[in-house]
Amino acid sequence: MQSPSSVPKPSSLEEASRYLAEQARTIDRLHFLVEASKILNSTLDLGELLDIILTIATQYTSCDRGSLFLVDHQEKQIWSLVAQGLVEKEIRLPMGRGIAGTVAQTGEVVNLADAYDDPRFDRSFDQKFGYRTRSLLCLPINDRAGKIVGVLQLLNKQSGPFGAADIEFLQDLSVHSAIALENARLHRESIERQQMERELKLAREIQSALLPERPPTLEGFEVTVRHDSSRQVGGDYYDFLTLNPQTLLFVVADVEGKGAGSALIMSNLQATLHAIVLHVHSLQSIIYTLNESILQSTRSRKFMTLFMGLIDLEGHGLHYINAGHIPPVVVRSQGEPAFLKEGGIVVGLFPNMRYDRGFIRLQPGDVVLTCTDGITEAANVAGDQYESERLVTVAIRERAKSAQQIVDAIIADVDAFSLGGEHTDDRVLMAIKVKDKG
Repeated sequence: MQSPSSVPKPSSLEEASRYLAEQARTIDRLHFLVEASKILNSTLDLGELLDIILTIATQYTSCDRGSLFLVDHQEKQIWSLVAQGLVEKEIRLPMGRGIAGTVAQTGEVVNLADAYDDPRFDRSFDQKFGYRTRSLLCLPINDRAGKIVGVLQLLNKQSGPFGAADIEFLQDLSVHSAIALENARLHRESIERQQMERELKLAREIQSALLPERPPTLEGFEVTVRHDSSRQVGGDYYDFLTLNPQTLLFVVADVEGKGAGSALIMSNLQATLHAIVLHVHSLQSIIYTLNESILQSTRSRKFMTLFMGLIDLEGHGLHYINAGHIPPVVVRSQGEPAFLKEGGIVVGLFPNMRYDRGFIRLQPGDVVLTCTDGITEAANVAGDQYESERLVTVAIRERAKSAQQIVDAIIADVDAFSLGGEHTDDRVLMAIKVKDKG
């Protein structure tokens, strides 16, 4: 844009008239930009801001309609918000595809008298909505550093093709729009972060209320459990239920996903389990009923891995069902460790599932270890996972010690292994040791 001092002085009345007309248009455009800037900074709501930018652009250029996309450089996508009822939904398109995707990638300005002449134009939207796109103007929205943060696409200028004055105005508008979009984006992220923190707080409260305050005290057995919550809060669950003086039912489960949704499924699991065991004592029947209940409440949108063990405290027999869970291991006082794999698939995925029951006899000094994947999938800086084999190695080395000391040793080894890695999941480690006689 030329400043008034750089414009040649008029040499005739006709040139003077053109000069004054040009100056008037410049003043009008600057006035429009000032007012537009005020409006752009009047809201931090991203959806409302997108509508404001489109309204300003379509009004100034006198075009029929337009679209505004934001650029996600990390995902290499362009995206926008569309209203669906009372909520907004994101639509995403890959960068480099179509005219808007190309502009987001290259930063070029595309000005077409007839969009159908350009092979990059997607006619399917016209066909879907009974519309005919003719003139099209698509240009990037750049921030002050020149980075492309958005793409503006306008259709069907009423007086014909878009002109240089339209492009000049929209490029001037783009800097103001970029600043407003950045502020709105930061505000949106702040709100989402606050919402996530509230959800995590709720999930922690639900999880804390569901888990036992302490493991049971049993004659002839040592029982200990370690539960460490991650920042994200998962759906790890464990429980102990004494069915009669000679029987202990213990459960370790891991609900798919994180946050309040998974914590609520945990709540459902706990309530259902406690209700079932009052009337049903067969392991197969308990887990069958659990599967049907979780399936009905989640409609297959959530599932869980689960291990359920039933210990005969007098006879030292362990009946169990493993529903897709990391196989617990019985570390023998003598001999090779035994993995508990018998059972079936995860809970909450398919109806009418049948599960097989496993059985193992426990000897004095044996240790039953079960955990969630926060233990076995703990990763080091290289991305290597801890795995069950390493857990067993530590347990064998420490098996002569108490259940608490064995758990402490494994947790210390997990921490040492994953030092510098990312702790993104809850972790549960349970040990049940048969006391030595005498």
